[in-house]
Amino acid sequence: MNIALFGYGKMGKMIEQIAVERGHTIVAKIDVDTQDINFGEMDVAIDFSMPDAAFGNISSCFTNGVPVISGTTGWLSKYEEAVALCTKEKGAFIYASNFSLGVNIFFDLNEKLAKMMKALTQYSVSMEEIHHTQKLDAPSGTAITLAEGILEHTTYETWKLGNDVKKHEIAIDSKRIGTVPGTHTVTYESEVDGIEIKHTAHNRKGFALGAVIAAEWIKDRTGIFSMKDVLGL
Repeated sequence: MNIALFGYGKMGKMIEQIAVERGHTIVAKIDVDTQDINFGEMDVAIDFSMPDAAFGNISSCFTNGVPVISGTTGWLSKYEEAVALCTKEKGAFIYASNFSLGVNIFFDLNEKLAKMMKALTQYSVSMEEIHHTQKLDAPSGTAITLAEGILEHTTYETWKLGNDVKKHEIAIDSKRIGTVPGTHTVTYESEVDGIEIKHTAHNRKGFALGAVIAAEWIKDRTGIFSMKDVLGL
């Protein structure tokens, strides 16, 4: 399969390594200053670019008939616009805040646990996420996805960064420590006990592998999909 990389930072380089190991060809490495782009040689595009470039990259792929896997965060105010264009062009699209296979299983587990805890009002829920010091945004996109999964299935109304929260707010504690790739913990606490689920990334490889697997899955498909579709969850 011929893969184009939009964004060639740490994630782009890791995706390239894994894609080549799995027998694919990287036909383009598109960064900020890239001028000439040959969409005709691409089977699929994987976008891990910058927030201000992502929508333009994604739109160009759709109008040129190229399926897109996007893991770029910070552009989601235009997500519905991207979905509309994908539908109009009969394209294919997967966006995920985190492509790690383990994290997406964790997302599903988080929602199942939230459903079970809905009626148990003696428990309060909170979250902690830890990342490396180079990650400036907080909370992480993964933490927000986890919070949204809880909001969907409980009486909580919103999430809030920090621990000073009201009854119907989910507290998210964001920490930036050393070179930590990513650790996310969801805790339900009562007076008598606590329930905790946790995902710990050991390196970036899991994020990159998931993106490549999603690219393999989406080839020759049409529509808007998620990692739940890829994993059959």
